[in-house]
Amino acid sequence: MSERSFSLHPASVELEPWPLAPEQIIEGAPQVHGLVLEESADGLVERGIWQHTPGVSSDVEADELFVVLHGRATIEVQDGPTLEVGPGDAAVLHAGDRTVWRVHETLRKVYQVTRAG
Repeated sequence: MSERSFSLHPASVELEPWPLAPEQIIEGAPQVHGLVLEESADGLVERGIWQHTPGVSSDVEADELFVVLHGRATIEVQDGPTLEVGPGDAAVLHAGDRTVWRVHETLRKVYQVTRAG
């Protein structure tokens, strides 16, 4: 992790392109952008900002806690719940969850991912 404390405005910070693999795109032409703000020295903890434009994509999740800054999405967890998320909502996904993200309005979230050691 960074040795320095910091603050920023995550709703307006510029993000980098994080292209989806073609097999992840289910519908539309969603674009994903992100920015890693901090990562532990061992690579097990990552904190950052992530954004997904309207469209539908699939993913296999890591252990993650996130808070939605803006936008709306329906997240379908295979063999699990369907999550409706929007501004101010917090959600937890578990490692190995197979998800389908139906993003209705460009969604931006701040997240923390924890990987197994």
